[in-house]
Amino acid sequence: MPLLRAPGVYAPQQDTWLLREALADSGLAAGARVVDLCTGTGVLAMEALRLGAREARAFDASGRAVLTARCNAWLSGLPVRVRRGEMALAGRDGRRFDVVLANPPYVPGPDVVLPLRGARRAWEGGPDGRALVDRVCTLAPSLLRRSGSLLMVHSKVCGPARTVRLLRRQGMRAEVVAGMVLPFGPVMRRRAAWLEGAGLIRPGQRTEELVVVRADLA
Repeated sequence: MPLLRAPGVYAPQQDTWLLREALADSGLAAGARVVDLCTGTGVLAMEALRLGAREARAFDASGRAVLTARCNAWLSGLPVRVRRGEMALAGRDGRRFDVVLANPPYVPGPDVVLPLRGARRAWEGGPDGRALVDRVCTLAPSLLRRSGSLLMVHSKVCGPARTVRLLRRQGMRAEVVAGMVLPFGPVMRRRAAWLEGAGLIRPGQRTEELVVVRADLA
């Protein structure tokens, strides 16, 4: 079924599908509880239910994304519980999950202050692309049940080794479990000169590698 997408809501693309494949390959247990952070259209939360999860919750700071995800879940007949708010809200009631999914904004850019509205909110990750990535790393252990797993996708430009180190410092077993190389999208192409100047890409580089990091809570 085609997905609805309100203007300004992140469209599912290669990073979404890479994370979906990683979820399918993860051995998701039947009856698992899953939370999808930065859900956008809600496609990953719905996929978790299709793969056998008992419960799927989804969070997004964008009101348009929340409305979009709720509509898509309703049209698909899938009981995703979608709430608006920062990702920390996911654990505020003390609930713990078997799987945390995250496709946070991760495109590096010159602005230190992240936008609070508009389409740019879906991709802006701060000067090193890690403003939201680091928040996910810090938050994940408090959201997971024992033996639960985080699956997060981001660009290699953001430094997956840093992601793995941060998660390991949180007491998790972490590694890169999937990746794919693709040409720069429109935003990265427009920022290529800035990215080169910031030392985030090589001179003339016009491809990036997307990676999925998995971290398991012992």
